[in-house]
Amino acid sequence: MDDAVLRADMVDSLAHESKGVLRSEQVALAMREVSREPFVADGDRAYVDQASRHRGARVLAPSTAARLLEALGAGPGDEVLVVGAGVGYTVAVLAEIAGGRHVHAVDIDRRTVLDARRNLAEAGYEQALVDCRDGAQGLPEYAPFDRILVEAAGAEPPAALREQLAPGGRLVMPLGMPDQTLTAVEDGGAVGEFGPADFDPLLVEGEQHSGVERNRTAREERERAAREAQSRTGWEQDWIEWD
Repeated sequence: MDDAVLRADMVDSLAHESKGVLRSEQVALAMREVSREPFVADGDRAYVDQASRHRGARVLAPSTAARLLEALGAGPGDEVLVVGAGVGYTVAVLAEIAGGRHVHAVDIDRRTVLDARRNLAEAGYEQALVDCRDGAQGLPEYAPFDRILVEAAGAEPPAALREQLAPGGRLVMPLGMPDQTLTAVEDGGAVGEFGPADFDPLLVEGEQHSGVERNRTAREERERAAREAQSRTGWEQDWIEWD
């Protein structure tokens, strides 16, 4: 079946009252234009409304991508930052809405960045910038941003991202651990909630999926605990019954 027909069917299903995740004509038109096939390894499943994994990272289901884009509310000419570029699909849709040169994305995993760049080029959105960065630090040299989309969860928006938000700008991010709510933040406060979410946590340096050890801090804590246990003398062991 023709790719354009599949895209149209996908958008119609997302706008149907049974799902109701797609409401704005702007997002709908953009999702009709952007092919998902360059971004999904299994082309036969490109338009199935299910999440998948790529290099340890989640590939968003079309309905989840639509929810994020609707909550973000980006418009033509907006300067946009995507934290957690993933395979690049939402970056491409935002490039269709705002214009490729206005869209920037970061991901902490270098292989994921290379994949996203290749996917975007294949889809015709190579103007969108994708860089390998710690997402919590944003992209200060291109700030301020009218819209910031964080495709990873946290207890609160990172301070650096709040500082890079333009006056009157909006940041959208799943907030809460472990229970998450997709939340829009403006001027330092929440202005809207868009239902429950289930995203991977925002990673920091040392936790990227391509690293030898995803959680460097956890490893160091285990090693430190082992060294301390080996160095203890008898009087430090409070379980010994001296009597």
